[in-house]
Amino acid sequence: MATNQDDKSKQQYQVFRWDGIDSKGNKQKGEIQALNLSLAKAQLRKQGITANKVGRKTQLPFGIGVKEITSKEVTLFTRQLATMLKAGVPLVQSLNIVAEGSENSTMQKMIVSIRNEVSDGNMLSMGLRKHPKHFDKLISNLVEAGERSGALDVMLERVALYKEKTERIKAKIKKALYYPASVMTIGLVVMLILLLKVVPQFETMFKSFNAELPLITQLVIDASEFVQTYWWLIFATLFFAPLFIVNAVKKSETFAYRVDAIVLKLPVIGAIIKKSSIARFSRTLATSFAAGVPLVESLASSAGATGNRVYTRAIFAVRDNISTGQQLNFALKTTHLFPSMVTQMVAIGEESGSLDTMLDKVAEFYEEEVDDAVDSMTTLMEPLVISILGVMVGGLVVAMYLPIFQMGSLF
Repeated sequence: MATNQDDKSKQQYQVFRWDGIDSKGNKQKGEIQALNLSLAKAQLRKQGITANKVGRKTQLPFGIGVKEITSKEVTLFTRQLATMLKAGVPLVQSLNIVAEGSENSTMQKMIVSIRNEVSDGNMLSMGLRKHPKHFDKLISNLVEAGERSGALDVMLERVALYKEKTERIKAKIKKALYYPASVMTIGLVVMLILLLKVVPQFETMFKSFNAELPLITQLVIDASEFVQTYWWLIFATLFFAPLFIVNAVKKSETFAYRVDAIVLKLPVIGAIIKKSSIARFSRTLATSFAAGVPLVESLASSAGATGNRVYTRAIFAVRDNISTGQQLNFALKTTHLFPSMVTQMVAIGEESGSLDTMLDKVAEFYEEEVDDAVDSMTTLMEPLVISILGVMVGGLVVAMYLPIFQMGSLF
């Protein structure tokens, strides 16, 4: 009996398309996830649906149409698993429930594979380690520490909280970067359209004046002629330059480091990235160290969580210095990347034996700093960006109508 149950647990969830009639006689159709066709039909009957047709959903080749697993889904998985374990639900059953509740079939398959590992008698952390793209070394180590101490539910709760806080700060940073970039991109596209389509019509009219044009008008016309001649080069540059940068960042660690170093020096944005990196480092180190992971190993995990290679490289240097016997606060100070408030709080934590508590306070402080900075920047950036666009478009319009006004004043 146990063998049959184990075999069943190792089956993969499938997606089935169906159409039928609900309890009110209305035609319905949709998708349902189940282990097999019989169970899919049984689930539909439980929902009061008389199925006319149920068939397995075919997947397109090369992964087309397959949903990616998002970081938010991984965070939700951790939170749900922690909640159910805390309520006394067995681990395998908890994994089954979470898998059935997921609307992402790719996520379901991953959870089922983790459940299969646990069903085979392996630790949960071993199942997580088989999916390093979604569960990094830090999370796997924390879960393993929870399993060995017999407090898996407590550790998963801590991991869920850590993931939620880091996701929140990532969302804030994206908000800070995306808004001005998107508005300026739209403004640039509008300017190019005006230079390509509108300005040439004015240029034809100005030629009939046989008069010298104002400097600003001549500059706009020259810009329009340049865009008309090299429009293909401009659009190719706008399209391929970001792709080239992204590809170069992935392939060259040196180039990626330089990009991150430049980002830190940008006005306003740079300060937000610095605060974000410190917050993420402090939060990760506090979570890992509080779980009983040795400091040197905790620093290695925390380095990759900063989101900026300048800080990542610096923290690896800190780890090396700690290995030789240096105190953490002194090692952080030598990087010249951490404000004195951070090193002082760390020093107090080391002296009092409450390093994880002090790091948590540092993380909370800088998370609030990031929140305030992003809100302030967004508030100030909106009118600033609109003003810049207004000057760009308005300046172009004035440049085009200035010769007409001058001609009118002659009569």
